[in-house]
Amino acid sequence: MSFLRRRSSATPAGPDFDVLAMDPGDWPGNLGAGLLPAPDGSCQGVFLRYDLFGGRGPAMIIGNLPEGSPARETAEGEVPFEVAQLLVALENDEDISVVSTEDVPVMQGDNLLIVRRLKLSESRISCVQFDRSDNVLVTIAAWDRPITDDLYALLKPLPAELFQQG
Repeated sequence: MSFLRRRSSATPAGPDFDVLAMDPGDWPGNLGAGLLPAPDGSCQGVFLRYDLFGGRGPAMIIGNLPEGSPARETAEGEVPFEVAQLLVALENDEDISVVSTEDVPVMQGDNLLIVRRLKLSESRISCVQFDRSDNVLVTIAAWDRPITDDLYALLKPLPAELFQQG
């Protein structure tokens, strides 16, 4: 009954949702993308790593995690997945936690976003989160630079096909 075997893939073929990020063609530095695989081979999230420092570490990580992604689940005071990935990339093993959160209204084009600004115990990391209308959680974590309202104007949907494997 080999035709009943499940196809098992180490990495997903790509997301079934659009990814909200900055267009790689508009970005002056190095860009990397990662997919979070589920055991069944589906995509549980996409994160993009923007490097403005010329190979000396990422400046920013933008994550898109759909509803049900285990990476969305954090304990009280625990940093989001994207912050943890930023710390790993920077080879920073400090124990960092969320100190407080604040909800702030921000306009992105014609859309009103309710952005959660996370204050972390490491002041050099800026982090914001917002939910999209399709229930995808977007998290932006930046190293040593504030996240200003201007950044939201640069975000645009990148099609899922951009992340499909050949």
